[in-house]
Order: sequence, then C-alpha cells, then structure tokens
Amino acid sequence: MKKLILLLILGFGMFQPRAQELPLKKEPVFQEGETLQYRLRYGFITAAEATIKVTNSDLKFDNKPTYKLTVDAQTSGTFDIFYKIRDHYDSYIDKTDLLPYFYQENIREASYTRQDKARFNQDGKKIVSNRGNFTTPTNQTFDLVSAYYFARSLDISKLKVGDSFKLNYFLQDEVSALEIEYVGKETIKSKLGNIRCLKFSPSIKPGRIFKKDSRLYLWVTDDGNRVPVKAQVEILVGAVTMELKSAAGLKYALAKE
Repeated sequence: MKKLILLLILGFGMFQPRAQELPLKKEPVFQEGETLQYRLRYGFITAAEATIKVTNSDLKFDNKPTYKLTVDAQTSGTFDIFYKIRDHYDSYIDKTDLLPYFYQENIREASYTRQDKARFNQDGKKIVSNRGNFTTPTNQTFDLVSAYYFARSLDISKLKVGDSFKLNYFLQDEVSALEIEYVGKETIKSKLGNIRCLKFSPSIKPGRIFKKDSRLYLWVTDDGNRVPVKAQVEILVGAVTMELKSAAGLKYALAKE
C-alpha cells in the first residue's frame, strides 16, 4: 500500500517533458495557502488520505526565497488498524524557476521508521543525501513533491494527443526517469462537481503489484490551476483510485461544467 501511495502522489505531477522541454508559464499556477486533500480508495474502501499544501518559507538557499511544499499521508479505517502509515514530506523550491533545493521525508509505517534528506545542486547536476552522493542527467531533477508543482506550472498548450515525455526524479537512493503520454481531454465527475480535465498515462512496470497490461491514468484540471483530480491504476487484485476531496486557496476558478 505504501508503494501505491508514493506512486500515485508522484504520478500526479509527472508530465514534465525532458526530450522536448516545455517552458514554464510566466508565474506559478499555485500560490501560498493552497491546500489540496485527497483520498485513496481500494475498490470502494477508503484506504488512505493525503494533504498537500504550499506555504511561504523563511529559509533561503543560495540567497534565494523559497516555497515550502508539504505532503502528509496516512492510512485510514481498517487499513489503519492493520498497517498504520504516517508519512511526512517537505520540499523547498525556488520561487522563480520552481526547482528544488532541499528535500526531507519522515516515514513511519507500522514498526518501520526512516528519515531521509537531500540537497540538490542543479547547476552541478548533483544530489547530496544521507544515502550518498548522486549525479543527475540534467540540471532539472526533482524530488517526489517538487515534481508535482513544477509540472503544474508548465505551458502545455501545444501538447498533442500521443505526445510522450520523460521526467527525472530522485527517490530514496536513485535517480530515475518516467515516460508519460498525453491521452487527451475528458470530463471527470468528482466531489467538487463535473470538471474538465487533461488525461495522462505514465508508464509503469508490471510486477508483484501491477498486471502485465496495467496502465496508470491521471486527470488534471483543464484550467489555470492544473490541479490533479483523479489517478487510477489496476493492480493484480482490483484497482486503486486517488481522488480530490477538497481544494482551498486556488489561484483560479476550477473548470467546472
């Protein structure tokens, strides 16, 4: 379940192109005070919940101001009884180019605990973490949380159905790349109403969790916010869905029908 939570949260942000770079918009699509709440369902059962928020940070890196991005994820209901998860993630990103400077995570899952930290040197294409030093393929490499916010602020107005892209991200002790395909537009029924969305499909590897032909789908609002509304993937037994429960502090109105 922990791997699914990580996959879906990370997947929400993963449509940043590497083979063909897209420009950032003139300003971020999010703002200080934005708070998004999600629930993760296994079939009809709510298995976990997550809160993602943006705050202003007093910390400066390389003498530049930053946003603090925070994710809190925890199991709920029956899942919380049998396998309690309390995960916390922080990422500090540049207010202009939205690239990460520093990332930390505090993992508490049943009796297992872990704390990881990473410092990003984008110009030097390096990451220094408590797990070692890592070389990155480009000067745009992200952590779990910053990828989500960077991707939302890209200018994707020229994307065509079938276009695919790659994102470089650092997670635990390795730098990886994920390919993402733009599928098209679709209206999604949510707790906030019927919302016009852009649909994406990041690649996933079949294994102990996913079926051979499983596909992960992501729906992101087709408006100025680019807020992820839904993610869904089939697993060996059933399906897992993450849905937007509430959205506060948005910069723009949602694309409701």
